[in-house]
Amino acid sequence: MFKRLLSVGGFTLLSRITGFVRDVLMAWILGKGLMSDAFIVAFMFPNYFRAIFGEGTINPAFLPRYAALRARGEHHAAAVFADRIFSWQMAAQLVILVLAFVGMPLVIHLIAPGFAGKDGQFEMTVNLARITFPYLILTVVAVQLSAMLNAIEKFWAAAAWSNLLNLSMIATLIAWHWFPNAAEAAAWGVLLGGVTQLFFILWAGKRDGLTLRIGWPRWTAEVKEFFIAYGAVTVGAASVVVAPFIDTIIASLLPTGSRTALYYADRINQLPLGVLGIALGTVLLPEMSNRLAKGDRAGSDKAQNNAAALSLLLTLPFAAAFLAVPDIIMRAIFAHGAFDNSAAALSAVALAAYGVGLPAFALVRIVASTFYARHDTATPARITVTAILVNIALKVVFVWGLNLGVAGIALGTAAGAWLNVGLLTFIGQRRALLDIESTFRRAVVPVLVAGAAAGLGAWGGARLGVMLHPGHFRDEIALALAILGAGALYLTSVWLFRARLPLGRFGIKA
Repeated sequence: MFKRLLSVGGFTLLSRITGFVRDVLMAWILGKGLMSDAFIVAFMFPNYFRAIFGEGTINPAFLPRYAALRARGEHHAAAVFADRIFSWQMAAQLVILVLAFVGMPLVIHLIAPGFAGKDGQFEMTVNLARITFPYLILTVVAVQLSAMLNAIEKFWAAAAWSNLLNLSMIATLIAWHWFPNAAEAAAWGVLLGGVTQLFFILWAGKRDGLTLRIGWPRWTAEVKEFFIAYGAVTVGAASVVVAPFIDTIIASLLPTGSRTALYYADRINQLPLGVLGIALGTVLLPEMSNRLAKGDRAGSDKAQNNAAALSLLLTLPFAAAFLAVPDIIMRAIFAHGAFDNSAAALSAVALAAYGVGLPAFALVRIVASTFYARHDTATPARITVTAILVNIALKVVFVWGLNLGVAGIALGTAAGAWLNVGLLTFIGQRRALLDIESTFRRAVVPVLVAGAAAGLGAWGGARLGVMLHPGHFRDEIALALAILGAGALYLTSVWLFRARLPLGRFGIKA
């Protein structure tokens, strides 16, 4: 599992780096205003609808069933099952694409009502959304082939293909003068990314003997079982997507640039989450599914406990840094070109609030694997819906009741994530499906100490940087020293407590 985790984590890290470059370019060129808010809303559609119809639903509903057939040696049955699911997916996506093109003005009215009176922002958003939306159908093949590759423990391609979207957007942003405006350049980059991802994953799948064939959708017992599970997990995924749309509605009613500030704060928050948390969850689900299919409950529990301990060990230092020096982070990275210090300050308060929930965002996938690996998608879906409803209620209270602005939106998201983890853990233990072993319990205190040390090191390093170099490049130098300070104290803590942490081959036998 260690080697597979490095593969997924390495390519995911590369994806986050290319995504980081993309976001810096976007901030530099689009800034914080009507055009950037319009594009970010249009960019939500491929991002969040993919969460409903992509990895967020295919992996829990499809992967365990496909992996179980492969584990039993029923390769032909697995291929037939995959083709039938793919055919149904494509039929559904074609219907959704047509409806989206026709009904896009109504959709934008619903999710960004504040755009209607802002100097053509509504019309621009509709146009950009129609350009970006077809990305969704282009990724159907990539998402399902990725799940199939993960099931046979071929993780690199599934982790690598996200880079192509970032690289395509970087290319069109650099060439934005050839487009009507920079927002359209970014939108066409999204569509180009979908095309390149499609061809890449087709090549990767064929390389490992995996293909998908489309046919007339057929209703069978296996397909029915899949759609029951898929329906349950889609409800959960859709409720997760509802929250960002609610964020957009609320932000559209706040001062111009609020949605942009949330976007960039979330992008920084997603950097460690995508590299570390999602990588652990991606590797863990097929690991648990395969072990449980072979009757190895002890091995499944051990993998899960070690993944949870590692998840906290790897995400807590980032959460502490986001709370300690959010202003330095956002100014050093984004306050260039059209994105000024006031925009960075607005994003900084959102980043600190997101940091409160960062460990929970990573733990959700790990704890939910308790149910997904046993083909139970309904329980996590019900829990997610509950958490999202609380999330939305808290945002209303935080934003208008406590007047926290964009920080209230991010804080509501963080609180919802912690509630989700708590409910998953409680129900998993009550049903005797989730066992918190001594490996995890022994690691809790060292993990908390390491996280606190990282936050202290980041704060001290940033303050030192400001004092030593108060002039030009002050924030960049302060961030560099914050990273060095956080890294030094964090690694020292990990070394001192190494005997209590699951670090030997990540504590899991390959």
